[in-house]
Parts: sequence; structure tokens; C-alpha cells
Amino acid sequence: MPVPAELIETSPYFSGLAPQERDKLKGLFFEKSVSKSEVILWEGEPGDALYILGTGRIKIFRTSAEGKEQVLRVMRAGDSFNEVPVFDGGPNPASAMALEDSVIYGIHRGDVQHILKDYPQVSINVIRVFSRRLRDMVSLVEDLSFRHVTARLAKILLEHAVQFGEESPERRLTQQQMAAMIGTAREMVGRSLKNLETMGAIRVERQKIIIVNREMLQRLV
Repeated sequence: MPVPAELIETSPYFSGLAPQERDKLKGLFFEKSVSKSEVILWEGEPGDALYILGTGRIKIFRTSAEGKEQVLRVMRAGDSFNEVPVFDGGPNPASAMALEDSVIYGIHRGDVQHILKDYPQVSINVIRVFSRRLRDMVSLVEDLSFRHVTARLAKILLEHAVQFGEESPERRLTQQQMAAMIGTAREMVGRSLKNLETMGAIRVERQKIIIVNREMLQRLV
């Protein structure tokens, strides 16, 4: 199936292009369905395609030599990933795994190179996207360096508040996943959740986290 028109229209890479220009790009994308827990990319392997997430959720992560996992980002519909090897020709800087059944749309490196030559606006957009990603990485370093575990967890809860209110268990982040996102152990996440519940910021009911006091979480962050 062709890439949905709304993904092209809302992608920051193709902002500013005329409708007819975006239509020409649709045919360059290929579709791929991935199952929950399926690894899409491994860090260190050659990367030959840029991907846009159509439906589902995907985590981007790195793994240490000791097997410790650090989640860099949880992708949602419309987010793109694996741009770096497409632009610099190097290996994948991180791994990608589906957190639930997902559909992704990819475009090969050679086609991306042609787009950059034919559409200068896309080159400008690439700089803007990478600038935002750099800001995100700086924020992640700040979190890991200067914020204590409870504050880092509060930030995750605020960013993913909608997910915690959904009924489907596949849409929730586990304590292990949250631990990997904030760079700590699962036990520390459990303790921090209890602290936040004692403070009156959240309530935990049947493995569901309910935000009771958003302002309190924001002050912690």
C-alpha cells in the first residue's frame, strides 16, 4: 500500500512543499508491518533507509556491553527515525524495536539523496529537524546528569499521560521500560512511584497510573 497522504503532509521533512511535489514523493516509500517485540534495526549495522511510523509505537534504544538498555525515545505515529545513517552513510546509531504491532514506511538512502538535490526546501527542513533532535539529546543528558530519579520519572509520566489512561495494556509503559528511559533500575522506579503516590501526585490502581496532581509533577520536573 502507498504511504498515507497525511504522513507526507504532516512530516516536518516535507513541510513547505507544494501538494503536487508531495504527491511525487509518495511512490518512493515502501510499507513494512512489524510485530510486537520485533527488532527493526540493530545499532552498529548498516542503515539504508529512513522510516516514518504510520501506526503503533516503537522504542529507539542503545545497549551497553553489559546488556544495560537506555531508551532514547518512544516513537509515535508520524515520527521519523534512522535518519543519521541515511545522511552520513555510517551504521545505525541505535536499535529500534516495536512496542506493539506497528506499520512503518521507509524510503531508501539513494532516493533520499535525490530528493535533497531536487527539493532544496527538504534540505532546509532536515537542518531544522536535526536541530530539534539535538535539543532533545541535550535535554536527555541534562535529565540523566542533574535530575534525581523521581523528577525524571515525573517527566516521563507527564509526557506519556495519555497512554497511561488508555485501556489497552499494550499501550502502557512497563516499569522496566520506564527504568530504561530514565537510566535507572526497575526497583528504583517502583520506589519512586510509591513516593509520588505518597505525595499525592499520582494514584496506582490495578497496574494503571492515574495522575492526580499534574501541577505537583510539573514542579518536580
